[in-house]
This record gives sequence, C-alpha cells and structure tokens, in this order.
Amino acid sequence: MSTSASSKTPNETGAKLLVGIHSPADIKALPEDDLPQLAQEVRDELIKVLSQTGGHLGPNLGVVELTIALHRVFTTPKDKLVFDVSHQGYVHKMFTGRLDRIHTMRQYQGLNGFLLRTESEHDAYGAGHAGTALSAGLGMAVGRDLLGADANVVVVAGDAALTCGISYEALNNVKAQTKRFIVVLNDNEWSIAKNVGAIAAYLNNIVTNPTYAHLHEKAGRFIKAIAGRGILHLAHKVEEGFKNLLVPSVIFEELGLRYYGPIDGHDIPLLTRTFEFLKRQDEPVLLHILTKKGKGYEPAIAKPDKFHGLGKFTAETGETVAATTPTYSEILGKTLGKFADTNRKIVAITGAMPSGTGLGFFQAQHPDRYYDVGIAEEHAALFACGLATQGLKPFLTIYSTFMQRAYDMIIHDIALQNLNVALCMDRAGLSGDDGPTHHGLFDIGYLRPVPNIIHMQPKDEDEFVDMLWTMANHHSGPIAIRYPRGAGTGAKPKATPKLLEIGKAEVVQHGKDVAIFGLGNMFEMAQEAAQKLEAQGISVALINPRWIKPLDTGTMEFFARSVQVLCTLEDHVLHNGFGCGVMEHLATQRISTPVVRIGWPDQFIEHGTIPILREKHGLTSDALVEKVLPLLKKPSAGVRPSAA
Repeated sequence: MSTSASSKTPNETGAKLLVGIHSPADIKALPEDDLPQLAQEVRDELIKVLSQTGGHLGPNLGVVELTIALHRVFTTPKDKLVFDVSHQGYVHKMFTGRLDRIHTMRQYQGLNGFLLRTESEHDAYGAGHAGTALSAGLGMAVGRDLLGADANVVVVAGDAALTCGISYEALNNVKAQTKRFIVVLNDNEWSIAKNVGAIAAYLNNIVTNPTYAHLHEKAGRFIKAIAGRGILHLAHKVEEGFKNLLVPSVIFEELGLRYYGPIDGHDIPLLTRTFEFLKRQDEPVLLHILTKKGKGYEPAIAKPDKFHGLGKFTAETGETVAATTPTYSEILGKTLGKFADTNRKIVAITGAMPSGTGLGFFQAQHPDRYYDVGIAEEHAALFACGLATQGLKPFLTIYSTFMQRAYDMIIHDIALQNLNVALCMDRAGLSGDDGPTHHGLFDIGYLRPVPNIIHMQPKDEDEFVDMLWTMANHHSGPIAIRYPRGAGTGAKPKATPKLLEIGKAEVVQHGKDVAIFGLGNMFEMAQEAAQKLEAQGISVALINPRWIKPLDTGTMEFFARSVQVLCTLEDHVLHNGFGCGVMEHLATQRISTPVVRIGWPDQFIEHGTIPILREKHGLTSDALVEKVLPLLKKPSAGVRPSAA
C-alpha cells in the first residue's frame, strides 16, 4: 500500500492511537508529537475500509490534518462544524464516536456517506449538494447571536464551493449579520474534476505569486511564534499591505471577511495555532488553506477524479474491476460525440462532472463544443438557454438530484420560451449507496406539470441511443430524458439509431387480464411479474411506455378498457409520478379500471444496495403479483400472450 512519506514510527509501546479515539476529547488529550502518527493511522484506515465499501476517498485523505486541528481547538457539539457537501466528513465521523462503525460506510443500515443530523449530535448540518454550508453556517451564527450563546461556527468549504452562486449570496450577507464567523477555504484545486473558471484562476494567482508565497510563509512563522494577539495583528497588517500591492482587491476582504493565508493545510501545529487565534476574533474571518486531494495514497493523487468517489478497489494498487458492460453515462458521452461529428450545432454542458456524466468522452472528441461550468446548475441551465437562442442544440447533462437546483430556470427560461434545450438527467431513480441526497426520485414529478416539456425514459441501452437521436433531431422546444446510474441490460445499440415517434409506447405483448406498463429500467421487473402471472394462467399485456410526457393515451385507454387490472412500475416516488399521470388521465375519461402502482413511497429513501431497498419498500415483481391477484376475477383461461 502506498502511504504518506510523513508517516511516523508507532510509539514505543506499539499501541495504536486511532483505536483510543472515542470522542473529540481524546484528540485534545494527545501530545502534539503523536498527531502525525494519528494522521497516518486515519489514512491507513480510510484506505482499508473504503477499498471494501467504496466511497469518497480522495476528499477525506485531503482533510485528515485539518479535521484533527479542528477537533483539537473546537468542542463539538457545542461548537458547530459545517462541512460543505459533507462528503469529506468521514474523518470527523471517526473522531466523534463512530470509528467502530466506519466499516459500515454507505452500507445498508450503516453510516451514511455524508453528514447526517440524525446520525450524530456532532453533525451540525447534513448535506450532499455543494454550496450550502456558508448560508447554513451563517444562519447558525445569527441564531447563536440572537440566543446570546457563545458557540463557534466554523464552515469548511472547498474551493469548488466558490463556483456555486449561492456561496456568494451568503458571503454578501456575512458582515452585515454577524461578527463571529470562521470560514475555512480548503483549496485543493479540485471538486470532482479540476476546478474551472475565474475564481479557480484567482485563487491560483494568490497561491503561486512568488512574492506573496514568501509573504504567507513569513506570516505562518509569525503565527507559530505568537505569544499574544498584538504580534499576529502586526503580521496580518504587514501581509495585508503586500496583498494590496499584488492584488488590487482581495475579494474576501471586499466582502467583509478578514482574509488569512494561504497556509499549509497539512501542518497540524500551524493549523491549531491559527484556529486558536481565529476563534478569538470579533469579526468574520476566512482562512485559506492548501491541501492535496488524496494525500498519502499515490493512486488517489495520480487520479483525483477517479478517487473522488468510487466503488471497491484493490488497496495495494488502487485498481478497480473494469466493468464489462458500458454505463448509460459512457454511452451518452460517446453517442453525443458521434452525433456531433456530423451535427455542428450539438454542444454539451456539465456542472463539474465530466467523468460522472460521461461527457469526458465528448470533450475528447469535441473540446471546442464542451463546457464545464463548475458546480453551477442554475448558470448551466441559463447558459444552455443562451446557446439555444443562437440556433445551437445544447445537451444539458446533470444528475437528476442536481437538476433540481435549476428548477426555476427550467420553468421560467427553458419551457416558457420553448427553447431547444435537451435535459439529460443521469442517476434518475435510486442512487443506492449515495443515499437520499443523491436519489433521483423526483424529476418526473417536477417536470410533469411544466408546459412544453417532452420527457422520456428508455428500457435499455439500444432504446437510449434511439432517444438521444430523437432528442438531437427535435427542434420545437425542450426535451428531457431520465436514465439510471450504471449499466443497463447489456442491449447493444444498433449501428444506425432510429427516430422514435413522440408519445407512442411500445406494446411488447398483448393480453386480456392484466396490462403492465414498466417504465424505463423497471421494464425488466415488469417482464418478471408478467411471467409469474402467466404461470398462474393469467393473460398479461406488456407495455414499454417510453414517454412520460406526453403519455400514449390511446394505448393506455385501449388496455384500460380491455383488461381487468392495469399496473404501472416506475423508479420514482409514487406522488406525482408516472402512475399518477396514468390514473389522472383514466379519471378524466371516466375509466374505472383498477390501477396498481409500484414505486417509491412518500419518504426519503435511505442508502443501501438497490435490491435490498427495493425489497424493503415493495418494488418487486412479487409485490406487484400480490397486489394484482385480489383484483382479478376469473382469468381468461387458455389465452396466451402474443407479440405485437
């Protein structure tokens, strides 16, 4: 296993330090000289555990020393540590009484991969989306002030959070609303992909300027040596003067936060002394620290995008098992790249996720028509609108859970103006071990009531390519597609895709007793249920709906009038989902055929493997059969299904 060069020989007794950490008080009690060894043990444990469970390895390896220093200086749960995104909170979990459960990370009924208020009193705020910490932390600070309390509020935000507009909305209000507020800017140059845009360049300019580099080194020595407030105040004033010479306007100071740094985010004594000083300040402050994503593990340093979040891997080498079946994301990136070879109007947009969305393949083929806007979904949607007004065909490729952040733009800008924007919603449906912050279970509901939008979902990879081709050739308004995480059925796409008739379902087989509409990746389950019903002599019609909006109302009405029970299956919440749309339409036509709906209940679904969660919440073929049988009268004996 590749480990950090800074690893320390175990203490003379051979005792392990990490196993003795049961609460933050144990970290405070350790001699400072033991802290590098603790950091190494934490890294070793992270690599060992996550190689078996998967998870966000790179971000957590990068914040080991920072988390140690935070718990040395601050006292949770009284003091509030707010981690932006919170995927870098694994070390914090180890230090707050959850070390014995760290091996359950992202496993069903185990620890969540993000911070969770219901999991521990030490988790001040739960999140899974970037850019939320500054606003939430400011709310905590103002609440503390109103209640006359004295807790410290520390927000840890990566530099990627500064690509989120909401972060600036918070910064705009800090100085006017509180005097005691600490922001730690964890600068590692990466979100998931390498950070892009002017802010990343701005921070890099601060870090790499030779004169300023000398200055912050000098300031760091001052901080280490301080015996009182006065000398550090002097150090800051000296530093500020140089900054004014080098950078006409340090943006954080202009926004009202006293800026300190940048300093080494892996130097525990320096971090500790700096935090001791900062918590005594009677003004909002921002500490800029420099860290290395994946520190201490060479494979994660070499491939920080891969090791941001991954499945199981071989700890010694960092190798993962190569998938034999391409994922929907990979197919999207390669397919759009192929389409763009002959269609110059196709452009692709992502929000800091070129690898996750598969657009890295498109980027390699067409770098001039690929745009990574950072973690800025609202801007991405509006940017797509502008491109569409110029006659281009933008494919806005964002996870379903993150597309929620651009909902106003979808309604107010894309749909209202009927712009030719293609919405590609990756990770639609359950996202398994990522948990409730990442499940894409709401996009049917939030798009279904919006006028002008076409929405669809493929049953397999071949149909997925046909749908992408249909989207590329659709020129009369917005069109959306949802598709699941990972691989599909293994159906190989045809050499030449075909245009699909919008609003026309695929009738796979006819039947007279039950009609099952299996949407998208639930079509396989519909087939399983059909086989189980047919084994009991029940005649089953099997339909691949394809279209969520517009619904194929003709096919729906035909079967609703022909069978005893109609069923819908969807990887989405039942409220305002596909099945709900079916029931609404049948009600308007006064068709009273019973409708059995299979989908997710009205609650936030926990993390775990998809088979376990489907079994628990009743999304199985057996559950469908159990619901259908009591509604059937005498089946149409001897009637066998026939292909359409």
